Parts: sequence; structure tokens; C-alpha cells
Amino acid sequence: MSDPVPTFSDLSDVYGSETEVAKARFQTLEKAFLERFGSKPELFARSPGRVNLIGEHIDYEGYACLPMALRQDTIVAIRKAGDQLVITNIKSSEYPDYTFSVDPSQKVDADNHAWANYYLAAYKGCFEYLESKGKAPPPAGLQVMVDGIVPLGSGLSSSAAITCSSAFATLAAHGLNAPQGDAATFTAKCEKYVGTESGGMDQAVSIMGKPNTAMLVEFNPVRATDVVLPAGATFVIANSLTVSSKQETGATRYNLRTVECRLAAIALAISLGQPKEEARKLQTLKDVEPLIQSRLSGPKSSISHAAAAAAEQYLQKEPYDQGQIEGLLGASLSSIFEGNKAAGKSIAAAPDVGGFRLQSRALHVFAEADRVLAFRDVCTGDAPGEHKLESLGCIMDESQASCRDLYHCSCAELEALIAVQKKAGALGSRLTGAGWGGCTVSLVREGAVEAFIRAVKDQYFKQCISEGKVAAANLDEVIFASRPASGGAILKLKSLT
Repeated sequence: MSDPVPTFSDLSDVYGSETEVAKARFQTLEKAFLERFGSKPELFARSPGRVNLIGEHIDYEGYACLPMALRQDTIVAIRKAGDQLVITNIKSSEYPDYTFSVDPSQKVDADNHAWANYYLAAYKGCFEYLESKGKAPPPAGLQVMVDGIVPLGSGLSSSAAITCSSAFATLAAHGLNAPQGDAATFTAKCEKYVGTESGGMDQAVSIMGKPNTAMLVEFNPVRATDVVLPAGATFVIANSLTVSSKQETGATRYNLRTVECRLAAIALAISLGQPKEEARKLQTLKDVEPLIQSRLSGPKSSISHAAAAAAEQYLQKEPYDQGQIEGLLGASLSSIFEGNKAAGKSIAAAPDVGGFRLQSRALHVFAEADRVLAFRDVCTGDAPGEHKLESLGCIMDESQASCRDLYHCSCAELEALIAVQKKAGALGSRLTGAGWGGCTVSLVREGAVEAFIRAVKDQYFKQCISEGKVAAANLDEVIFASRPASGGAILKLKSLT
């Protein structure tokens, strides 16, 4: 992943058959930028949303995921000017302007969920990265306008799309670039500034996505391997129209899961004989794998089977309270998560949701990691096409059951939508993204897609229209078929006329 973020001078290099639609959007953005700032942007950057086909809530535990980039993206128009960061949005009535200083060391107010915080987080991340390489330029004033069409709170990673495109634009405005792997790593860290414990999968596929190809994304270091999907496989994304913001609900949902997983890793290590002081240094469940392999006897055909056995043996099924965990770990939770403000909020909020569930979180992570590899192996195997599709569907259904029953990140609306989609002919259907709302992804035979979408519109979205959750004219934005699309890019366009 040492290739730099690509730079193109023609929209067709990114958008292919959808170039004319993209061109109209870029023209509108350029015109709005000119009206707001009095000059045209010097360049554009874009980065797409993504749909995770399999591997939910395991990237931040160090395990591989298998996502694909979507055509929906965020575009950032930018130029150097003035002595401040002026951040605007093409949808100015919904997203007000923000002005920041050019000081890269300024703090992001994570308690104030301002949309422009994502740009500021990317800006800070760019300078931290450049400083680590000894290449940081003097900060300069920037004029920025954002146009995003990745649905917010949908599980399609609108946050990664704006963070990555903002980072590319900032680098390019200073005449710089970065290797894709480095960009994926530092943009994942950027989201911590807005209060989200991101694992890196979203940023990796948003940056490195390729047309017609899903990607096995691995971590430490970030790397991606192409995975060609079986012929006849089409994925339909449907929005439950229930919004879950990782920033606003993270204390009891997304961020709490990262806390629970780390606590599960430490508790497992201690139970397997590692000294408490050493065990408390562990960060992820993957970190405990070597210990599991060395301490457990019996067949080890799959590390997840051995790890699941360890979780069932050493972690109690019932939730832990804070006192129980601190006694087991031999230290206060505040000391273990010292300096992690997001984790501190989750620790404080845990009693409100019944405590810390360590066993079920670990069981999901270990099994889901195995499902990712199984999904990849089906795609690359020699089985007949129809058998491949059915196998992939089963893996997706198993993932959904685990997300619902072990990780508890589904919700009533997602379950209702998935039930409709299974009845309409989906081979497999599951939530995608953080969960607690947002989108589902369903595997549908290519020839059945149109009938499938019609059925889901009638059986799920018809009621949503009557409840005022969506306009009939906008249904194609909330349920659509997709093939893998291009990843992030810098665009120095010759002309948009």
C-alpha cells in the first residue's frame, strides 16, 4: 500500500459510466464555491462510503474485514487563501459555516457535535503525520466547501468519507500526498478527535477501494487484498431509516463495545496465566491469540474455536460490574484507560445498560473473524457459482445472528427490514456498519434484483412513506443495488465545461 493517493485530471478515471452525473455535481459545487469565496477551487478531493460485506465490529480488535467501496462519496473543494480555515458546506441551510485557526495543535471540541469537526480532525491528523515524517509545511489559510451524498447515520461510513476526502484535500492544497497505507492509518486516528474509537476498516476501503472488487482489509500494518466476488452476486443496500450517531450514542454503544473487548482480552490473558501487569498492556482480542495457542491443549484447526472455548471457560456469561472487573484485573478502570476520554464516558455509562458483557463480545469477535476468512475462501474457491452464492448467504445470516444475540448491536427496525428481505428472496441479509440502525446489506441473485427491490419497497418502505420517514420520490436513495466502486482520489480537473 505504498502507492500514493491517486491524482486524476479527468472525472471518467474515477466515475466511469456515471461520469456525466458526477460532472453535473462537480459543476454545481464549483459554482457554489465561486459564489461563496469569489474564486474557483484550486482542486477537489473525493472519498466514498463503504458497505462491509462481512466482519462487523472486529477491525478495532485487529481482525480482517471484507468491505467494498460504494459510488456514494464526499467531495471537498479547496483553495489556499487568507489566514484561517473557513469550512463550508454546499447544503448551507443544513450545515452552517465554521471558522477555525490554522494552528494544527488546536483541540477538537468532541462534546460539540459540529459537522465541521471532521474537517478539523483531518487537518490535525495531516499535520501530525507530516510532522512525524519531517515534512510539515507552515500552516496556511484554506477555503473549503464540502458536498457529501453518503447518508448520515446509515452505517455506510459517511464519517470516513468526509475525513479521508478532507485529508486528501488538505495535503494536496499544500502540494503534498501520502502513501495509501499511511493515509488509511492516520485518518483512522483522526476520528478519535471527534470521539469515535475507529478501527481503520472504513478508512482503508474508502481510500483503497477498486471497481468491481471487494477487499480483504488487514491491519497492523494496514493492507488490502483484492477479492473477486462470484458471478451473479449483487448486493442490495437498504436503509432502515433509523439513525444511530456513533458520536452521540457512543458511550453506551460503539465505544462501550471497544472497552468491553479490551477488558475481555485482559481478563482472558490473566485467566490463562499472564501476569496482571503484562496483561493490562493488551489492547485487542487478537493480542491474546498467541497466549491462547500456547496454553490450551487439543486440536487447533481454528484459532477462533480455541479462543471461543477460552472465552466460555474463563469469562462469566453474566455482565460484570466495575468492582468485579477491577478485582479481576488488579487495577482501576480509570488507570487502564487513562487519557481515553471516550472510554471514560463508557465506563461511567456502563451501569445504565447493565454492566460490562465480556463473554458475549469476545464470542462474537472470534467467530466473526472466522466468518471473514470463510467468506473470502468461498469467493476464491472452485465451487459452482450457485453453491458459492448460497454459502455466502449462510455466512451473512450467521453474522447477523451474532450481531443481534452476542454483540447486541441490532434493533427492531433492522430486524424487521431483514425479515422482509429474506422473505423477498435474499440469500443472506445482515446489518452493516455500527448497527443500532442504519443500513442492511443483502446478497441477491443478479437476475432477481429488480423484483427484490420492488418487494422490499412495498413491504417495508411503503409504511415508512406513510409515517413521513421518507418521500416516495427518494426511495432510490434508501434502497439500491451496488457493485464495488473506486476509492479515494485527488482531482485536478482541466475543465468542467
